[in-house]
Amino acid sequence: MRIVFMGTPDFAVPALVALVEAGHNVVAVYSQPPRPGGRRGKELTPSPVHKEAEVRGIEVRHPVSLRNAEEQAKFAALEADIAIVAAYGLILPKAVLDAPRLGCLNIHASILPRWRGAAPIQRAILAGDPTTGVTIMQMEAGLDTGPMLATLRTTIDRKTAGELTAELADKGAQLMVGTLRDLAVHRAVTQPEDGVTYAKKIDKAEARLDFTQAAEQVERHVRAFMPAPGAFFELDGERYKVLAADVVESSGEPGTTLDDALTVACGEGAVRVTRIQRAGKPAMTTADLLRGRPILAGTRLG
Repeated sequence: MRIVFMGTPDFAVPALVALVEAGHNVVAVYSQPPRPGGRRGKELTPSPVHKEAEVRGIEVRHPVSLRNAEEQAKFAALEADIAIVAAYGLILPKAVLDAPRLGCLNIHASILPRWRGAAPIQRAILAGDPTTGVTIMQMEAGLDTGPMLATLRTTIDRKTAGELTAELADKGAQLMVGTLRDLAVHRAVTQPEDGVTYAKKIDKAEARLDFTQAAEQVERHVRAFMPAPGAFFELDGERYKVLAADVVESSGEPGTTLDDALTVACGEGAVRVTRIQRAGKPAMTTADLLRGRPILAGTRLG
């Protein structure tokens, strides 16, 4: 097929690779514009999808919007059979949705209609969902409301958002390739009206740990924000990112350490921090941290 691929983060890279390796003709890639990055935070850094496309010699376009007629005409001029979208980051207006002969298909990281929206993986972990997955969806004007062509499920277990993102990226890539292979026999199924939830964009302020919550929720919070933006607490004006924690049976005043091993009381139960990162320092085990920076029992964390 003659494909336009539209994606930006690491999540979208496996799909681009899989489509090319399956023999499809990816005529152009659309991705978000390069952003300031690098060591000094000033060099313009292309997105992961942009980098992969350049390696493969595919034209990359990064308009700031697709709402103007000129950009829509450029898109239509590609004469694509289909557009494949994976975490692109821009709203596609009707003129773009209608331009490819077979429309636009999206790889969405949830089992729709649960967790429509920007952060389905993090919201599924935070909610304690036992399973999630990927959905191949025909795109329309609504937010992740289009009919579904294929789904694939996986268990969440104790996976972090980073681990689950990588897994679903690979599963979504293979599911998309399989869907395109048998596109003529796939029947688009309207999403049910029951069970709709929305995965709003992650606000960095949400990353602060709230130890008045139950320990199970605090531990989910750690996994949902790993690796970014990173769940954290503050102590003596310094921020500590919690990278991993275990739920343990103990109790005390929420937010107070119960021993010298960084076990923290929660609203119900407690969590023991097992991996941590101080501001400006590398990640390390909690035991390594405490050898150089003891946090004694009875310390109040903020």
